[in-house]
Amino acid sequence: MIVSGLKKRQRVATTSASSVFFNDPSTADVILRLFITPSPFESSATTTPDSDETSSNHKYDDVQIHLHSHILHRSKYFAALLSDRWQPTHSLKNNSSNLKPLNLNLGVPSSSGSLQSHLTVLQLLYSSDLSGSIDSASTALDLLPVALELLFEDCVKSCVQFLEVVPWTEDEEKRVLNIIPFLKEEESKELLARVLPGRNDSCDEMLRGLVLSAIHNYPNVAFVKAFVAKILRDFSSMESAKRVLESAFETSLKVVKESLEEYSSPDFRGDHNETEAIQRLNLHTAMTNGRHLLWLVERMIELRVADTAVKEWSNQAAFTADLQRAFRDDAWRNIVPGLPAVVLRCTSKLANAVAAGNILATRQLVLDLEHLDLGETRTSW
Repeated sequence: MIVSGLKKRQRVATTSASSVFFNDPSTADVILRLFITPSPFESSATTTPDSDETSSNHKYDDVQIHLHSHILHRSKYFAALLSDRWQPTHSLKNNSSNLKPLNLNLGVPSSSGSLQSHLTVLQLLYSSDLSGSIDSASTALDLLPVALELLFEDCVKSCVQFLEVVPWTEDEEKRVLNIIPFLKEEESKELLARVLPGRNDSCDEMLRGLVLSAIHNYPNVAFVKAFVAKILRDFSSMESAKRVLESAFETSLKVVKESLEEYSSPDFRGDHNETEAIQRLNLHTAMTNGRHLLWLVERMIELRVADTAVKEWSNQAAFTADLQRAFRDDAWRNIVPGLPAVVLRCTSKLANAVAAGNILATRQLVLDLEHLDLGETRTSW
């Protein structure tokens, strides 16, 4: 079977003015036949130059793709193979335009998806953006064994780097364990750290780093927050996600409370301008971390792990008093006009989640949340 669906899906600029495409018969100088081996114990790869397909090959499922020797050199396997077998003058020495493509055969294990993984890796030889083609841990684990088989180092590196920074399911962790022995020591170091004893701590640290990145470090915050939110939704260990989100919630809430406390009880012993600057900083700090709190509350409600958060939020008498004192001063209106809305949205989302039954709460906790004294704060807006 000739592969046509993948034709011209990747392009790499050559040294000439033209470009070459994956599976382009008009420019290919190598024809590679991928065939399914009937048993994993048989030879996984054979090569036969200038061989015609015979009836003996028809008992296996196979595909035929048109490739380019200079692209195949990105794979050390093909580079070594072509250095021995590729003969530019093997037929018409004085008429290179009539040279016939070299025919090669490569056996593929009969496991599910193996053929497609081989096709994908061969197609990635034509791509300069390998990381953009790997979108999940499952994809990386499908491609990595093939990249190792073909000694496609760039693809191996991209797969390993992707696996280092994304969460795994239990099945994916088993696959990682199976493939680690085939990696170089420096390639497997980070992966080993994830699966050695104490890996739950490593998993928490990885998630904590993603959450902190989402709320702190990136200029394109909305995109990163969406990406981290998806990882949290798909994460296999809900307990780990809960621990990380609760820790981040407590940290952000503490910063907001301390900032408002310092704003409500300023130290006027210093220079007036300096005091005013510190007051502005306190309000901006409270606003920034208030937005972090709102995002964290949304994630916890989404994952149904906001039980601790709603208990903590409903027991904030001192925090409410600081809010009321801060909002009696009109100065905040010109500095952080959105701060009251952020605080109220946190309260509203938690209350709505409790009312909808998404958060289990005692009657007393519901009463505490309903009577959370934000009334004076709201009317002062």
